[in-house]
Order: sequence, then structure tokens, then C-alpha cells
Amino acid sequence: MSSARPGPLRWVWYALGGGLPRELSPWVLEDTTRRTWVWRHLARAVVQLSPLVLLCLSVVPVPLAYRASAAVGGLLLGLLFSLAFMVETVEHRVVKAGYEPGTAARVRAERVERERLDRLSPYRRDGAGSFD
Repeated sequence: MSSARPGPLRWVWYALGGGLPRELSPWVLEDTTRRTWVWRHLARAVVQLSPLVLLCLSVVPVPLAYRASAAVGGLLLGLLFSLAFMVETVEHRVVKAGYEPGTAARVRAERVERERLDRLSPYRRDGAGSFD
């Protein structure tokens, strides 16, 4: 991963949809293409939904059980919608960071293919001395 990373406040800004400085563009690409990109996307979605969940829990004048069930239901529904538009949202982040549209999908596909070839490679699997 690149050495430049956003600090906690910048990361929250990024999670809420804000742009980051150009020097953090390689980090944005890494963030949206590494093996854990789906979990990272869901973490950003939870940050985006958390103000609404907190408002639902603290402001709505009904018993706590109703507020909690509404908050959890809203969070789950929000995460479902976030998953439905995950690829488009991630590509938009990468374009905002200065990359061409489709870059994140291409980099992820290249990584998957590279990992597949590594798994199938006899050199990787058996070591250098096994070719008889």
C-alpha cells in the first residue's frame, strides 16, 4: 500500500464522499482495489449512515425498542442499497481521485488474474527444485 494515507478526519471526509488531495490518489486507488475493497466500502457506508442512525436513536419520541428497531432496519436497508451501487460508487471515487473511469475494475480484475496464475503456477506451488 502507498505510504501516504489520510488522517482520521480526512478519512471521515473521504468516507462521507469528500475528495482528497492529489497526493493521496494512489491511496484511493489502493483502497478501492485491494482484496478487502468490499468491506472498506461497507465501512464507508456505515460512516455515511451513522448520523441518521444516531438521530433516529436520540430524537424520535417513541420507546427505545421502536427507535432501535428502526435504526437497525434503516442501517440494513442503507447497506443493501450501498451494496447494490457499490461498483459505481467506487468507480466515482477513483475518478474523483484523477483516474480514468473503469480503472478500479481493471486493477481488481488484473489482481484476481495474477492471483489465479500464482495459484496455478508449478513454480509457486512446488518450489524451484521440483522440475524433473
